[in-house]
Amino acid sequence: MSGWYELSKSSNGQFRFVLKAANAETILTSELYTSHSAAENGIAAVQSNSPLDERYEKKTTKDGHPYFNLKAANHQIIGSSESYSSEAACAKGIAAVKSNGPTKVIKDKTLPVL
Repeated sequence: MSGWYELSKSSNGQFRFVLKAANAETILTSELYTSHSAAENGIAAVQSNSPLDERYEKKTTKDGHPYFNLKAANHQIIGSSESYSSEAACAKGIAAVKSNGPTKVIKDKTLPVL
């Protein structure tokens, strides 16, 4: 089983998505989008950019923990990781996004349940 995207609506009415690994752990979180279609475009950007090494920017939090941003070709951030306890854990996070990012499975939590 591979990962999936979860698209949801935030408390202020904006949209965001997360990329989940097969074990249901969140491995990438998007920015907030003002429309459903913009969030879908963000998912498409992750699907196409996640396999590319040059799209990952490694960063460090103020308290010294590594994390990464996934960027589009235009250098816009399309998703960010959690902060990790080590560089090795961060590298595993990037590998997880690379392998799960291309998935076409999207669980849209914004749709009404029938």
